[in-house]
Amino acid sequence: MININENFLNVKQSYLFSEIAKRIEDYKKQNPNADIIKLGIGDVTLPLAKAVVEAMHKAIDEMAKKESFRGYGPEQGYDFLREKIVEFDYKKRGIQIEKDEVFVSDGAKCDTGNIVDILGTDNTVCITDPVYPVYLDTNIMSGRKNIVYMKSNAENNFIPEIPKEKVDMIYLCMPNNPTGTTLNKIELKKWVDYGVENKSLILFDGAYEAFIEDEDVPHSIYEIEGAKNVAIEFRSFSKTAGFTGVRCAYTVVPKELKAYTKDGKEVLLNSLWNRRQCTKFNGVPYVTQRGAEATYTNEGRKEIMENIKYYKRNAKIIREGLEKAGYEVYGGVNAPYIWLKVPKGYTSWEFFDMLLEKKNIVGTPGVGFGEAGEGYFRLTAFGSYENTLKAIDRICN
Repeated sequence: MININENFLNVKQSYLFSEIAKRIEDYKKQNPNADIIKLGIGDVTLPLAKAVVEAMHKAIDEMAKKESFRGYGPEQGYDFLREKIVEFDYKKRGIQIEKDEVFVSDGAKCDTGNIVDILGTDNTVCITDPVYPVYLDTNIMSGRKNIVYMKSNAENNFIPEIPKEKVDMIYLCMPNNPTGTTLNKIELKKWVDYGVENKSLILFDGAYEAFIEDEDVPHSIYEIEGAKNVAIEFRSFSKTAGFTGVRCAYTVVPKELKAYTKDGKEVLLNSLWNRRQCTKFNGVPYVTQRGAEATYTNEGRKEIMENIKYYKRNAKIIREGLEKAGYEVYGGVNAPYIWLKVPKGYTSWEFFDMLLEKKNIVGTPGVGFGEAGEGYFRLTAFGSYENTLKAIDRICN
């Protein structure tokens, strides 16, 4: 008799965004002519930058020639991309990261889920509530039962409090998904200090760092002294360069970073993650990595920052429009997500249904991100400018 991994039975049977897609599909069957505006899932709408497209076309042409064809690439990523990541994302900010500490992958979502492969199942996991579902679900699927929740709400300005008990794994997403809020350097330093003191590991998701404007908000956790001893950082080209459908990201695992066996022996997590990737991952396609490399050229950087500026304008429109209409609003600054308090008398799913049925607008109910998300609602700035204006007009009127 074949047995299943029964830990999968402990997660919700329907993934949040699958449930949203089902509700939209059911509504469209009954209302085929409805003009639905989707501001729910964090998918981009602008096309790839011209420099990226040109680099990918050139790479495809190389693949068509015998002398320049490439088969399997290095599991860790090609040097040409890893070197650019080190130079532009870290050294330019005064952060010393080595090339062999960078692991190119097909998505930050994949890496934040896969990282649990190299960590013990008896670790105590600390996550914010509300939280991006992949952090919680992948730990439950792996059999971890010791989970501590850090409530993030209006009462604490959505700044998660340091746990009073000792925890082993800490998930921080900054700028935050779903709330759109951030931690400044002083606040983030408290977490790094906690990690050092307790030999805890911080899993820092920086997928939205390109949206940061305020100088006191760090773009990388490694801007904080001591962070390389306690933190793994995840980055993505999905929102930065519109790669949601192209798939490219990277994870930084410093060589200073150590974990421990049950008998107290030190193990380098860099070596462990490298072993995991070599076993389970065949690397990101060459064409994709050439496209990612192009984002670091002068022209590429200029073009992708124009796209970021476009989405920032959308975020401002949503935030200011909702505030003008009397909503209690958070996020939308330093982040592409807007987190709003639903009107009295609604649950977050009831508000979702009302917006869909009466305004033909799709957002994300806060309770889908955890119990502390009940009573809140997430909108994204990744729609088109025209649809963003139209959506806010519908909501406010």
